[in-house]
Amino acid sequence: MPFVLVVTGLLAGALTTLAGQGGGLFLLLVCSVLIGPRDALAVTAPALLLGNLHRAVLFRAHVDRSVAVRMIAGSIPGAFLGGLLAGVVPQVVLQVALVLLTVLAIAKAIGLLRFDVPRGALLPSGFVVGGLTGTSGGAGILFAPVLLAAGLRGRAFVGTIACVAVSAHVGRVVAYASSGFFTRSLVLPIALVTVAIFVGNTLGERIRAKTSEAVTHRLEYGVLVVCVALSLAGVH
Repeated sequence: MPFVLVVTGLLAGALTTLAGQGGGLFLLLVCSVLIGPRDALAVTAPALLLGNLHRAVLFRAHVDRSVAVRMIAGSIPGAFLGGLLAGVVPQVVLQVALVLLTVLAIAKAIGLLRFDVPRGALLPSGFVVGGLTGTSGGAGILFAPVLLAAGLRGRAFVGTIACVAVSAHVGRVVAYASSGFFTRSLVLPIALVTVAIFVGNTLGERIRAKTSEAVTHRLEYGVLVVCVALSLAGVH
């Protein structure tokens, strides 16, 4: 099992560094099969927190700080409120939001729609997405279409979404710690997955440097569509 965890963490880090997303969902799916859903949440939360922090450092020169600050400022209180309302918001609300935002982001990318997301809308957007994330973990992928619709691409997209994801994972780690999720037996799996993600991040960054912008652009939207499809299918 340790070998599988290391390989999974490596692939998750590389995928997210290339596409800006997707690695966390992949990691959670595999860990759920290997160690069960509860322990998978406990292992992936700190690993993804540190992995996104490492990715944010790798891409720090490309982070759109004004976008990141606005999204984080909205997502933190939104996630807190969403946690209080967990189980109250119907699942269909999340599903409609996933489909709508993804369609809008893709329509803008291919030129069917022409619009700009004003910077002033990022804080309330972060609040709404953070709130949905608090009620359902799968809502985290909503950050991607918002940032893509805001015009972020390439390294700016990867670095900025990593910064926003850190704030979301901090909330998860605090919540799981207060709920007694973390046990001594999970220390080694957490360490293995975290180190593997770090290596995957570095590997993905090197691959990205040799990959054309057109290819990474397709990856960003392609992985988004797959993540939304999995979420709609009930995989969180």
